[in-house]
Amino acid sequence: MQPTRLLIAILLFIFSADIFAQEKETLTIEKIFAGDFLGTKGMQGVRWQKDNSGYTTLELSADKKGRDIVFTDALTGEKKTLVDASSLTPEGKDKPLSVYDYIWSNDESKLLIFTNTRRVWRYNTKGDYWVLDLKTKKLQQIGKSLPEATLMFAKFSPDASKVAYVSQLNIYVEDIATSKVTQLTFDGGDNIINGTFDWVYEEELDCRDGFRWSPDGTSIAYWHSDTKGTGMFSIINNLDSIYPEIIKIPYPKVGTPNSAVKVGVVPVNGGETRWFNIPGDPRNNYLPRMEFIPNSDEVMIQQLNRLQNTNTVWIGNAKTMELKTILTETDKAWVDISDDIQWLKSSRNFTWVSERDGWRHLYSVSRDGKNVSLITKGNFDVVSVNCIDEKSGYVYYIATPVNFTQRYLFRSRLDGKGEAQRVSPDLQSGTHSYSISPNARFAIHTFENHLTPPVYSMITLPDHKLIRTFETNQAAKEKYAGLGLRPKEFFRVDIGDIVLDAWMIKPADFDSTKKYPVIFHIYGEPANSTVRDSWARGGLWDQYLAQQGYIIMSVDNRGTNVPRGREWRKSIYGDIGTVVSRDQSAAAVAIEKKFSFVDAGRVGIWGWSGGGSTTLSCMFRYPEVYKTGIAVAFVSDFRLYDNIYQERYMGLPTSNAEGYKKGSAITYAGNLKGNLMLIHGTGDDNVHYQSCERLVNELVKQNKLFSMLAYPMRSHGISERENTTLHLYRSMADYWLKNLPSGGR
Repeated sequence: MQPTRLLIAILLFIFSADIFAQEKETLTIEKIFAGDFLGTKGMQGVRWQKDNSGYTTLELSADKKGRDIVFTDALTGEKKTLVDASSLTPEGKDKPLSVYDYIWSNDESKLLIFTNTRRVWRYNTKGDYWVLDLKTKKLQQIGKSLPEATLMFAKFSPDASKVAYVSQLNIYVEDIATSKVTQLTFDGGDNIINGTFDWVYEEELDCRDGFRWSPDGTSIAYWHSDTKGTGMFSIINNLDSIYPEIIKIPYPKVGTPNSAVKVGVVPVNGGETRWFNIPGDPRNNYLPRMEFIPNSDEVMIQQLNRLQNTNTVWIGNAKTMELKTILTETDKAWVDISDDIQWLKSSRNFTWVSERDGWRHLYSVSRDGKNVSLITKGNFDVVSVNCIDEKSGYVYYIATPVNFTQRYLFRSRLDGKGEAQRVSPDLQSGTHSYSISPNARFAIHTFENHLTPPVYSMITLPDHKLIRTFETNQAAKEKYAGLGLRPKEFFRVDIGDIVLDAWMIKPADFDSTKKYPVIFHIYGEPANSTVRDSWARGGLWDQYLAQQGYIIMSVDNRGTNVPRGREWRKSIYGDIGTVVSRDQSAAAVAIEKKFSFVDAGRVGIWGWSGGGSTTLSCMFRYPEVYKTGIAVAFVSDFRLYDNIYQERYMGLPTSNAEGYKKGSAITYAGNLKGNLMLIHGTGDDNVHYQSCERLVNELVKQNKLFSMLAYPMRSHGISERENTTLHLYRSMADYWLKNLPSGGR
């Protein structure tokens, strides 16, 4: 090549490289938290039709003014609009209802539309309901004589002639044809709750919808709560008036009285409620589940004792109010509620989830409770039950016998014979989830991993044969790849007596000959885990920090919600804070030895909620390991949190006073040596701002310097009001850069 031509080629290369550099998108906090930066797409409102031929979804209407309900044939993919947005336009209005959720009647002739919703604690469970008759196209509002947006949990009667709902803590039934409303309970309000639950039942027992239609449609069974005697927690709203507003919430902290909860049955035509006389003090036992047994007058009720180490299963006759015990589940630590109950063999047997053999498995139990047999077998946990197909004799479920960071579909015979069979493809490593048709012939399959945004497809079962792919999210994948980020790397760390799962993200310009600061993102408590091979919106916040010159890591310690068996999960019983922080600190030290590029002098840690609590425990107990920490929405003293959660894992404070003291981070606040930032919302109804203030008081007492950021009237997610999320993450990024020097050295 001639010198002139060579020079031109070099200039062209430099010019094209410069253009590429200009076009390459830079990851910023503003882009991450301004919305769905990567533009991933999904499916909304999937409901399988009862004939198993297909499913319905919510899709944007052609004029983009509302959403249609569209039927898709599972086999052919042919689409048909069952309910267009225009038919959901009330008379006299110029735009259709905004559909938050929809519910089909049993015969699929009518549709309930949930709209104009309001938040109750964490979720939008209050709003307005409308009924659409698909034959007559009549659209009518339910409960229109009641105050706007006060209806909760509306549902059709079995014959679809009526709708029952809760409004202002009372239960109503409305005849659809005549619009006649019958009020069933009258004492709701103040300290009495009918048909729904108080704060702690919703938060810790996942109880929201608090009533059930009887199979014959003649009565309703419901929960009734009396919060009198429960401690009231006050939140101060200083933002919305020149004088503070005091918001009072019945909130039972550890060792304090609960609401008194009972279950009753009332005729749908009105009349007196009859109550089940379940033994035990209603303030020291919980009634977390109640369902009618199909085609019967009986309800199944689960009762947890205060310690939550015994679950007693009752059968109650809604006609005679007679009660009998059929099953008792116990554990030295705690037992979990069984939510995967399905009645088999014409309601002669039911399925039950238990850890009685050391693993979380599905069992078959006879109606009288005398015969209990194992369905799923092996040294693995059933993560969740997806579908029980009694006709073919199989149960489909998610499990992960080998790699605890991933999730796969398996099936087992309902008679317990044979071995578990993996259904998910061997070539797709990561996280699989399924929405399976009632007859288990078809499934909407979602596959993702840390490199792959969700891919949606239709498959057949049990062969897992692909029929078609709905959405690959290829555009999001390409946009992500264009950022030039390093992928998440999974690894395992041996801390001596156990091996833990972990991952790391390195900076894009990582140099293995240099040493880098590490920021551990943790949770650590039994409610969740952080080490999962899933998309998680691309982990953009972690990636952003990595691009600032940090290695981001996460480790799942013992006690986290990982499918590694009973002993793994319950090893933290009675002393969460000690076990969790010991595992995390041991992992940090082992990682420093394992990887030469880790700078032991620049180790940070941060977490939210339980992760905030773990951050504090690690910073205070192991100040020689962690130099900088950020604790968000944390519990500093276990005595300040709600009783259902904390007592489940710690026992009662009267019998485990030392455990509460040892487990609470505030006990060790005087050991702080590094940089610490505390972040909390003053309107947090879950983990109260009180927890932050008490820790602040102790740190001041101990003459420890720290930083603090309080968000006025923000709740546990610290997301309400304008610009909050962006400000929060900008503040954390700024703190890291100023207090934990970044970059390789």
